[in-house]
Amino acid sequence: MLTLQKVEMEHLPTLAMLLEELTGEKTNLSKLEETYQRLLHNENYVVLGAIYGGELVGSVMGIYCEDLAGECNPFMVIENVVVSSKARRQGVGRKLMDRMEGLARSKQCSYIILVSGAGRSEAHRLYESLGYNEKESVVGFRKYLD
Repeated sequence: MLTLQKVEMEHLPTLAMLLEELTGEKTNLSKLEETYQRLLHNENYVVLGAIYGGELVGSVMGIYCEDLAGECNPFMVIENVVVSSKARRQGVGRKLMDRMEGLARSKQCSYIILVSGAGRSEAHRLYESLGYNEKESVVGFRKYLD
């Protein structure tokens, strides 16, 4: 049975492998542990994991952000959406994204921002099926800092 829960410190080695699958680069486990320890104490961050058979098979991070425009409602940024290659096409990503949307709604977020790599067409189909990009097409930019 698949369960969704907050990622725990014990899940971080598996999370590092999932993130490597997502990004193609190795995650520094000691820095991940240090960073995640800080995030655990920051109410603006939520990192959900999908657990199947006692193993972390997917994860998503949401960040609540304050807005200064309009009614000044918060919004959510979603990052690092990943499902293990051995657990894809089983509804894991959909369940993670649905839960994040529920959390965003519970905080009265007015919208969710999600950026995905241009080549991730399978993920894009999932996001579109969840209602992303229907009303407004946007262009995302990313600048890496040294």
